[in-house]
Amino acid sequence: MTAKPLASILAIVALVAGCGGNDAGSANRIVVFNAGSLAIPIRVALDSFAAREHVTIAQENAGSLETARKLTELGHVPDVIALADYEVFPHYLMPDQVEWYMDFARNRMVLAYTRQSRFADEITSDNWWKVVQRPGVQVGRSDPNLDPNGYRTLLTMQLAEKHYGVPALSDSLLAHAPDNNVRPKEADLVGLVQAGEMDYIWSYESLASAAGLKMVRLPAAIDLSSPADSAAYASVQVRVRGRTPGDSVTFRGQPIIYALSIPKRAPHMALAERFVAYLMSDEGKRLMRATGLDVLDAPIVVGSGVPDAVAAAASPTARADSGAQ
Repeated sequence: MTAKPLASILAIVALVAGCGGNDAGSANRIVVFNAGSLAIPIRVALDSFAAREHVTIAQENAGSLETARKLTELGHVPDVIALADYEVFPHYLMPDQVEWYMDFARNRMVLAYTRQSRFADEITSDNWWKVVQRPGVQVGRSDPNLDPNGYRTLLTMQLAEKHYGVPALSDSLLAHAPDNNVRPKEADLVGLVQAGEMDYIWSYESLASAAGLKMVRLPAAIDLSSPADSAAYASVQVRVRGRTPGDSVTFRGQPIIYALSIPKRAPHMALAERFVAYLMSDEGKRLMRATGLDVLDAPIVVGSGVPDAVAAAASPTARADSGAQ
C-alpha cells in the first residue's frame, strides 16, 4: 500500500469517527474504538463484516491510553475495543469495564523515514542512533501518556543505551525528539514525515509498511519484538498517567502484543461477539495480515466470562498472570 492511499484511508476513517460512535439506538450498528496503528487493519475487516452482516459501522481511532479513558472518564462505551498493548486492559479497564481480553497480534518498533529525510542514504541499523542526533535532524514521537508507542519509544531508548553501552544515550535521544515533535498517536506522525516536516518518526513496522515508508529495523535486543529477549526488555521501565489525574502506572519493557475485548456494557453485544469471531476467523486474519499486521495464528484469551463465540476462536492457553492487576 502506498503512502497516498494510506493518507486517504486515514482521512476517511477520521470522518467515520465523527459520525456518532456512541449511538446505541440502532440494532444493526457496530461501534469500534481502536488504537491508531490498528485503524487500517480494523477498517478493512469492518468493511468486509458490514457487507456480510448488512450493518453500519462506526470507528474511532486514538492512542490506546486515550481510548481507555474514553470509557473510564467520559463514559463512552463501544461494542469492541482493540488496543496496541494488552497491559492497558488490566491496568485501566479491568474489572469495571471488561472481564477479559484477547491477545491477537504483535509488532516491532522501527524508525520510519522517506527518501527526502536528512541522511536517508546513510542511516542503517548500526548507526541510526548517531544519525538521529545530528544537528538539524527532526525526530517525531507519540505522547507516552496517550499512546503505547510513546512509552515504548522511551523503553526502546533505554534499551539502546544498554545495548550500545553509551552512557546517557537515552537522555540524548529523547532530547533530539523534543516535546514540540510529540503528537497524540504514532499514526499522526505519518503525514508529517511524508510532508518532510519530520525526518524520522518512531513507529511500528506494520504502520510504516502500510504507509510505504522506508524504515530502520532495529536490533531485536531493543525493538520489543523478541520473546527470547523478554528478560532484557523487562530491565527498563517508564511511568505514565494512570486511571485518574495524579495517579501513575509503570510499564516495563516486553514484547509488543495487541489485544481486544468487548466491554461489559457494549450496546450491541451479539453483534460485537460475531465481529470478534469474524476477526479471528481465517478470513479476518487474512484481511488484517494483508495490511501488514502480524496477526497471531492462535489468539490467547485472558480473564473470565468470555463469550462462547469468542472462546471458540481462541487458543485454550491463558497467560499465567491473567486477571486484573
